[in-house]
Amino acid sequence: MGPLSRLIHDPLPKVIIAITLLSSLLSKHLHSALLELAKVSALLLVISIEVLSVTQKWDPIFQLFSLSCFFLFFIVKPLLSKPHIYIVDFSCFKPPNFCRVPFSLFLEHASMIESFDSKSIAFMAKLLKSSGQGEQTHLSPALYYIPPITHVQESIKEVHMILFPVMEDLLSKTKLSPQDIDILIINCTSLCSSPSLSSIIINKYSMRDDIKSFNLSGMGCSAGILGVHLAQNLLKVHKNSYAIVVSTEITSAGWYAGNDKSKLLSNCIFRMGGAAILLTNREEMKKTSKYRLLHTVRTQRAFDDKAYLSTVREEDSNGALGITFSHDIMQVLAETVRLNITVLGSAILPLLEKFKYRASIFRKRYIHKSAEVYVPEFRRVIQHFVLPASGRSLIIDIGKGLKLGERETEASLMTLRRFGNQSSSSSWYVLAYMEAKERMKKGDKLWQLGMGSGPKCVSFVWECMRPMVEESMKGPWADCIGEYPILSVNEDN
Repeated sequence: MGPLSRLIHDPLPKVIIAITLLSSLLSKHLHSALLELAKVSALLLVISIEVLSVTQKWDPIFQLFSLSCFFLFFIVKPLLSKPHIYIVDFSCFKPPNFCRVPFSLFLEHASMIESFDSKSIAFMAKLLKSSGQGEQTHLSPALYYIPPITHVQESIKEVHMILFPVMEDLLSKTKLSPQDIDILIINCTSLCSSPSLSSIIINKYSMRDDIKSFNLSGMGCSAGILGVHLAQNLLKVHKNSYAIVVSTEITSAGWYAGNDKSKLLSNCIFRMGGAAILLTNREEMKKTSKYRLLHTVRTQRAFDDKAYLSTVREEDSNGALGITFSHDIMQVLAETVRLNITVLGSAILPLLEKFKYRASIFRKRYIHKSAEVYVPEFRRVIQHFVLPASGRSLIIDIGKGLKLGERETEASLMTLRRFGNQSSSSSWYVLAYMEAKERMKKGDKLWQLGMGSGPKCVSFVWECMRPMVEESMKGPWADCIGEYPILSVNEDN
């Protein structure tokens, strides 16, 4: 079992996780459980009073009291509760073939760029080989020049190239006008332009003057799911609204032209991609929407210095800007994921699974320190797993840590192979793969896990609202879904 999977379930990690934060998150789920218990108790009380009032011929006022309890708990409260959040549909950008960058072409161009020495070329060749991505990933046209053009103007061209088609595809599929959109959220880590990316979209599609727009930057690979989390919170207070979340990473803005090995990783793994997701709280969209949100768990560890400094965008000694990945990055990710999974598990796992896990921790701490900690069986409640397509070893380690099989990790591994690490938009390519394989059935539960710099981790649990049919004929996998999976997890490992 890899270092990540060990840390996910190690009850005594070397770095102590913030107990206060964990207790706070768990208390929220305890509060929810107590409310459910109160509802069940109220129902039992109503039934008991009704039975006794009939058998004992009590005064009618007792029946009135019981009916009032029933009315308050099961009719009034649901009407006043927060609205459901639905994913109506989503679209993923399919990069054009002329942007394809095979390994040989990438290394040939890199060797012609004066800013790279021979050691850096050899290091990048090694990274590409072990990355888990294939020969059909894509980069911005601006990076094909020698040397690459990384001006803001070129980055804006890449923005237009990605965001406009994905927006138009989403609006076409959902039959909505840009004027129908109430909330717009766009995220991109490497590029923070002025006007903002959200303003570029608003200007292009002449959206309403009262649209609520947000531009997220610097939040890493988890920003796409964080954008959905922001949309969820906004939809809780703005009734009958549509929200679009657009996620992308502009590769021309994130290019590193130097020889610092800790920064060269971003050149080798990050590739072109973009996704647009339409969410709503309109109940009339329930029948046509794809997914309904069930659970959300968001955790972060920026309060810890080692975690905070694990991923930093900074200049090297020669002034070249790049993203530094520390040697502690895998341990930091493991601890962040472990905290998130612990809270999510307390909310969705069956009581027996939670008991087995707690009992195994007690045994390891107080009886046999060499005993194994029980790994809860998440597949009892979750049918599909969208894991971060950040790297092959990361996907495999998370899969092993959660006791997942090849089928559960296949979509993430194949997305990484076909499209590379597309940062915040990768999660939607993974989901598109599952839909193209027609694996999503009505009533299935989907766990979407996102991790990013900060560091932070977000989990969404969705319920599939309708069968996914004919999805293989559209989307980013339309011309190649039959070719996948190429390798099994065992062969990949």
